[in-house]
Amino acid sequence: MALTTAGVPFTVHSYDHDPAHPSYGEEAAEAMGVSPDRVFKTLVADVDGVLTVAVVPVAGQLDLKALAAAVGGKRASMADPTLAERTTGYVRGGISPLGQRRKLRTVLDDSAAAHTTICVSAGRRGLEVELAPTALTTLTTATLAPIARP
Repeated sequence: MALTTAGVPFTVHSYDHDPAHPSYGEEAAEAMGVSPDRVFKTLVADVDGVLTVAVVPVAGQLDLKALAAAVGGKRASMADPTLAERTTGYVRGGISPLGQRRKLRTVLDDSAAAHTTICVSAGRRGLEVELAPTALTTLTTATLAPIARP
């Protein structure tokens, strides 16, 4: 795992994924007993033709205009799910900001900085990794910006 190689402290959380649950992120928060403000979802967007990863709290939504502004772009839309899966190497609901097949530009919502640790997908549904937001930012070379809205 990239986190072990990087020497980053982390905790892996595993739970039984329920395919009938309406929200992957909320399911993860409930299963781990963690506030949804500390569980972050990984979304892939298209910003001016460039795939970009947005990492936002599951309790909120991605603000596409804010994402575009954070990377100096003009227009953002959600990426085609099949393209996102093919590019990252992960399935929807399990896309991790770490260890992607092709490293994509990444933006982490600045609310992450308010927490000692946050949880993000570890690469499949039912598997989360908890780590410091600073570690995530360093490992993904992410930009920290206000890209989420309630």
